[in-house]
Amino acid sequence: MRISVEEVFETVQMTLDHHFDIRTVTLGINLKDCMDRRLSGLVKRVTDRIVEKGLQLNLFADLVEQKYGIPITNRRIAVTPAAILLEPLPRNQATVVKFAQALDAAARKADIDFLGGFGALVHKGTTAAEENLIDALPEALAKSQRICGFLNLASTQAGINMNAVVKVGGILKELAGRSENGIGCAKIAVFANVPEDNPFMAGAHHGVGEPDFSLNIGISGPGVVRNVVAQNPDCDLTKLSEIIKRTVFKITRAGELIGREMADLMRVDFGIVDISLAPTTLTGDSVAEIIEAMGVGRMGAPGSTAALALLIDAVKKGGAMASGNVGGLSGTFIPVSEDEGMIRAVKSGALSLEKLEALTSVCSVGLDMFAVPGNTPAEVISCIIADELAIGVVNGKTTSVRVIPVPGKKPGDIVHFGGLLGSAPVMKVPKFSSGRFIRRQGRLPSPLLALRN
Repeated sequence: MRISVEEVFETVQMTLDHHFDIRTVTLGINLKDCMDRRLSGLVKRVTDRIVEKGLQLNLFADLVEQKYGIPITNRRIAVTPAAILLEPLPRNQATVVKFAQALDAAARKADIDFLGGFGALVHKGTTAAEENLIDALPEALAKSQRICGFLNLASTQAGINMNAVVKVGGILKELAGRSENGIGCAKIAVFANVPEDNPFMAGAHHGVGEPDFSLNIGISGPGVVRNVVAQNPDCDLTKLSEIIKRTVFKITRAGELIGREMADLMRVDFGIVDISLAPTTLTGDSVAEIIEAMGVGRMGAPGSTAALALLIDAVKKGGAMASGNVGGLSGTFIPVSEDEGMIRAVKSGALSLEKLEALTSVCSVGLDMFAVPGNTPAEVISCIIADELAIGVVNGKTTSVRVIPVPGKKPGDIVHFGGLLGSAPVMKVPKFSSGRFIRRQGRLPSPLLALRN
């Protein structure tokens, strides 16, 4: 892949003026061969591998960052789902918590920002080991700093595991109560159709179909896209789509160049480039502001869903033209707390929880980083999760939920999480209960779309 001098200068300008960066390099590590019937044996093998590869990841990320002048913001590791690794061990929550703390210590020793994969794939049913892990999640995540969890509760092929959905509502309430402002809930995401190669937290894990090691790149450029949209205020939507596609093509090429070079240096497989537009709290680095630059008065106003659909389609087309290794989530994140434009939209009343859910029917990720009152019943949280997973199941796409029930807060309050997690207005939740529906449990059957064989 050849990069012209003009492209190099253009990428440097994107970096200096519009917050373009490599949001994350995430090394996927297979740990299945570390399994042991003794926790001490499992911990030793896992720790040795994570520390060795984590130190390499940091070393080569620094070298490549200095060479190209493009910031690599986060260095992360994703591992085999923890529930699989815990299968041979005794079924008690203390074992799960100790394993989480061991992973946390290994990530800290390797100076890794986050380690993902502390979760389970339970979209059709739940084993005893998986039940044990889910029950232990509040304590395990509360007693670790760098560990992120995920649960895949649904898939287009299997439907929705409603028994697990009901349980997770209570788990999130308990986890919120164990952390300041409920921030512990930011470290766990629940999914439908979770990808095996997602480099972004909290949902990253190293899937069972992956090789021993795989380097995945997450790029981000909302500020870059917003700039080109703002520079073309009067063109029609067809031309605007083409402009966005060309821009995403350029930033994807930069991401693939860095990803392949790092993979070669580390002597691991190059996995995927995730072309998701991931906003930050920095001014001008907002997905909502892209939508508003298109002409929508405020994110959440009529026209927002259509504009977001155009944006995501152009992002995917531009990325797919630039790389044969596009994967992960690839599209657009619309987290509330991490995007200045989304925060303004909620504060002004333009964006409600119901409209946010509607937007997720066309976006890549789902209901992400939004806060609800701390007194929201667990059954209501489970119903919110079920609604979002249903969108993913029926449409054959990945959707997820990261909801934060903030203890002691009511609708309209502002909660400050700090750092990249930003702040969020607490959103109003409908007062009507669907408890009778969610308590039916069972498995919501897969749609006819699943019968494609």
